[in-house]
Amino acid sequence: MQHDKVTPYTNADPKKEQVAKMFDNIAKRYDLINTILSFGTHKSWRKKCVRLLKSKQPKNILDVATGTGDFAIACAELNPTKIIGIDISEGMMELGREKIKNVGLDKLITLEYGNAETLDFPDDTFDAIVVGFGVRNFENLEKGLLNLQRILKPNGQIVILETSFPKNKFFKGIYNIGFSILTPLIGKMFSKDKKAYDYLTNSVKAFPHNENFVTILNKLNYRNTFFKGLGIGSAAIYYAEK
Repeated sequence: MQHDKVTPYTNADPKKEQVAKMFDNIAKRYDLINTILSFGTHKSWRKKCVRLLKSKQPKNILDVATGTGDFAIACAELNPTKIIGIDISEGMMELGREKIKNVGLDKLITLEYGNAETLDFPDDTFDAIVVGFGVRNFENLEKGLLNLQRILKPNGQIVILETSFPKNKFFKGIYNIGFSILTPLIGKMFSKDKKAYDYLTNSVKAFPHNENFVTILNKLNYRNTFFKGLGIGSAAIYYAEK
């Protein structure tokens, strides 16, 4: 897939290692830049995702690509028994652990190193899985999605929040210009790693958005799939069950 070939840097290291290095480099400014680029809406987007899980009251939740732990913290309102967050960036998780401790959730939420494509949790482990702005960083998208399906319990839910592009031609044109120019510029100003935000732009453009991503979920035998655009279409929520 075209998406799998997009990497942050031009060296020969595997995509996973490049992505981990990139997030380690930008970890201290990640939350600030995420808030700027989403105009502060990323928190409300996560809350919308969490609401999709309420009907089944999941007890064991996995947050994939947890980063600094925002999605894991948002899932705490579901009153689960345990939340595990996994990521390939220790730099991001170090900040996440501090954040989780500060809000008094360190007994509920644990963060640990993990790559979605090689997770070794037993089959049928989790009631729900969430992924926030992470699936387009998978080295092999379908392999990662299949492994997440494996560790979901039967009828378990997966909710994916991912950056997207507006479908409306007018908004798409404006957004494309702003996203392509402003995102790398803001990233360079605040993180000093321009390549990281060049990668963000390129990976979003290469990712199979909206119906195309739902088609992949269906191909992999996920059930009850749908997506919902957010705002002007700059992000989308994808829902599926095992």
